[in-house]
Amino acid sequence: MEIPEKFQNEDGTLNADALVKSYTELEKKIGTMISIPGEDADNAAREKFLRAVGVPEDANDYPKNDLFDDETIRVKFREIGLTSQQVEKIYAIAEEFLSPALSEIFQTHQESNAIAELKSFFGGDTQMQDSLRAIEAFGEKFLPAEAYEALCCTPQGIQSIWKMIQSMEPDISTGNTAGKNLSDDDLRHMMRDPKYWRDRDPEYVRKIESGFKKLYS
Repeated sequence: MEIPEKFQNEDGTLNADALVKSYTELEKKIGTMISIPGEDADNAAREKFLRAVGVPEDANDYPKNDLFDDETIRVKFREIGLTSQQVEKIYAIAEEFLSPALSEIFQTHQESNAIAELKSFFGGDTQMQDSLRAIEAFGEKFLPAEAYEALCCTPQGIQSIWKMIQSMEPDISTGNTAGKNLSDDDLRHMMRDPKYWRDRDPEYVRKIESGFKKLYS
């Protein structure tokens, strides 16, 4: 067997020192190489591989995310051997594709809770619908548009308008207006009475409608 030139002395004989030095360097290089552990690899070999490719030693060392981050999820990331860079990419993809859907779900949930709160406040679905119509009529007539829209954004705001309406209930009855022609202001004042917008008293409603017909027909 021919001796490679780099392991030869000047006279062509084997240079043992050069051979030993090369072998030592090869051992060091092999020692730093990481092989992918097989199914039968022990935990130490697997952990060594995970450290080498960038998997955090502890699940809590993964990057955090305010929207999607969760301790259970981080543990799952650790179990399947994801690196921190891979987790950051997962978060980025989730924010891009899931954030709009989650926002819509959250808004729907808020609206559902708001409706449930208003139903409870007004005493049922029918009462709520009637009251909301009365609130809309009241807001258009007596409140600035911006203020009305701002108040209607929350159940608490709607309830405050309702309480405002009740605090302004006029002392008007069908009896004390009989026998006289009612003005536009009189009729609109009567419309603020709960008998009109809440109870829909047939006689009271008829009187107001008749009054408008007399004025404008």
